Amino acid sequence: MIDAVTFKNAQLHGGFVIADVVFSDEPLVDAIGRVATARTRIVGRALSITIRSGLSDKECSVTLYHEILEAMTVAITNPPASVMEFNEGDFERAGYEACEQFGAASPASLNRMLQSYGFRER
Repeated sequence: MIDAVTFKNAQLHGGFVIADVVFSDEPLVDAIGRVATARTRIVGRALSITIRSGLSDKECSVTLYHEILEAMTVAITNPPASVMEFNEGDFERAGYEACEQFGAASPASLNRMLQSYGFRER
């Protein structure tokens, strides 16, 4: 099981920080009312991620890769060209690819994934 504490206050490329990661037994819905695996709240450059409980370790990692990449892409004025035209399916695919390439999600592997898409250290 992924330890949420590992991600608390983790610094990410692109100048963002993971404020926290929490797991919820409650159903999650996205901004337009669809059932969701996770939800990310962005306040300034801080990301608070809520993930549905009960996911496998792989699905949890894929979800973290997906949520971080998507949140940072929509939160900045000029995202890297490699993600500028991404849609929901592209973020999902990127999450699976990152999990295959970088392994289980960790602050270091999230930064490697972000760097591969053009996000740079601040």
